[in-house]
Amino acid sequence: MFCDELNLKIIAGDGGNGALSFRREKFIPRGGPDGGDGGRGGNIIFRSNANVNTLSHLSNRKMYKAESGGKGRGNNMTGNDAEDLILDVPQGTIIYTADKSVQLADLSKPNDIVILAKGGKGGMGNLRFTSSTNQAPHFAETGEPGEEKDILLELKLVADVGLIGLPSVGKSTLISVVSNAKPKIAAYHFTTLIPNLGVVNMNQFGGSDMESFVVADIPGLIEGASEGKGLGHKFLRHVSRTKLLVHIIDCTSENPQKDYKTIISELKLFDKKLSKLKQIVAINKIDMLDEETLNTKIEEIKKLTKSTKIYPISCMTRKGLKELMFQVFGDLTILQKKEKKVRIAAKKKEVIIPILHPHIDRVKFFIKDVEKTAENTIFHVGGKRIEQLIVMTDISNPEGLERVYHYMGRMGLQKAVEKKGATFGDIIVIKGKKIPYRR
Repeated sequence: MFCDELNLKIIAGDGGNGALSFRREKFIPRGGPDGGDGGRGGNIIFRSNANVNTLSHLSNRKMYKAESGGKGRGNNMTGNDAEDLILDVPQGTIIYTADKSVQLADLSKPNDIVILAKGGKGGMGNLRFTSSTNQAPHFAETGEPGEEKDILLELKLVADVGLIGLPSVGKSTLISVVSNAKPKIAAYHFTTLIPNLGVVNMNQFGGSDMESFVVADIPGLIEGASEGKGLGHKFLRHVSRTKLLVHIIDCTSENPQKDYKTIISELKLFDKKLSKLKQIVAINKIDMLDEETLNTKIEEIKKLTKSTKIYPISCMTRKGLKELMFQVFGDLTILQKKEKKVRIAAKKKEVIIPILHPHIDRVKFFIKDVEKTAENTIFHVGGKRIEQLIVMTDISNPEGLERVYHYMGRMGLQKAVEKKGATFGDIIVIKGKKIPYRR
């Protein structure tokens, strides 16, 4: 099954809880705290893999969760860090938020790696909280929860050249003849149900062994494909990564001019950028027409394409394929050189603009909202550091609650709510946990 779009929920592993433990050994009275730290939760990592060509291997599950870190133990024993969960995806996979509003990653190169969800930190054991004033802490941190995200994976095949055209014009036959691809070929429409990739080595046409390119056979488009008709509309996105298009027309068609217009129109309707890609026009099945009829059709198509050259080919007899492949490789080489120059120029012009205000993730805390009720005032507080502290602290433990008050004072949160008019009986809410305000 070919799958090129997939919604997933990913949950990184939770950090392990720190241990609340005291040393208990024979002949050693007053053994002190010896609780070890918890281990780190596993990250969820996506990696592009050249040996994977579809997302279908991930589609049997809607959620992927990494393992949690091990719990700390007595005798200052630290819990094990959990292994990362690595999910292999095809080269060319783009990862978005579930609503597709933000692009999180573009794994377009071999072995690209991105951490999409970070595992939680392990909680500290009570040994870490000993001090001259608190030599027997009865408190340990809980592990930090792992990140949780809803994401959308979208595959756009990475090919240099895309073969486009109506159904049954000979795209599958062409890619099977000029490359190592082995698509299904039959004498009826829509035999190609998924895009096929093949590598064209120019040595078979008299070129060098070092000269090659990747070609993609896109399932046949029909009129209305951009609106969801037929099969091709599902795969138009795969054309967007190609640098060059080979537009194949069936010379035995009753109206090849209309066929050409249909494809160009659908490309424009789907994405105007596609219609602006460099195109080479080839007219196929020339072995089925006499020379006079063929020349007439070629001249008619030239008027539409405004191209000085139309490539007559026959995939069955292989006539004209050498000339077409050398033209494709030549144009592709020119386009690649231009792209390289643009990238180099853009890199030289790149200016790093300094950010003068702190990012929200680095802010220790901020007051999101002040809610006044008949009984009291409720201060809703956010911020990565304070939220992390609250999540990893058991505030039902008196020592844990004291720790929260201590850090609220050090961060300046206490003074901030006082300036907003906080008085005895008011509540501070952080990450859903309610903390009574006190001076």
